[in-house]
Amino acid sequence: MAKTMEEVLERFRTIEFHDDFDMIVAIANGGIVPAGIINQRLQKEVHLLRINLRDEYQHPKYDAPQLLAPVDFDFKDKSILLVDDRIKTGSTIRLACELLKEARLIKTFAVNGTADYALFDETCFKFPWIV
Repeated sequence: MAKTMEEVLERFRTIEFHDDFDMIVAIANGGIVPAGIINQRLQKEVHLLRINLRDEYQHPKYDAPQLLAPVDFDFKDKSILLVDDRIKTGSTIRLACELLKEARLIKTFAVNGTADYALFDETCFKFPWIV
């Protein structure tokens, strides 16, 4: 079942972040929109981690998530909020955490799925910003 933009935005408005982050890292492409919304509240710099597993129809494109571009920002000893739209199998988040393992702290965020911070944790639904 799809969610309305208002339903999702209400969750963004009410979620409480209990950690202090130095930066937001969005897993591109799915994490870009949620990271932008979170940035309106937290006012932290946003960086992109270009990892891909699925195509635009959410079918696996590769056997495992792939890093598509080198990590081009300083994350060592930083506190990171790692953002993706959906955490389903956890394989993309695990790769991201491995790539960022020299960070001081990594907390995960998902619009839908299992994460340190999640708006929903239910069966997959279409995000209202996907046209």
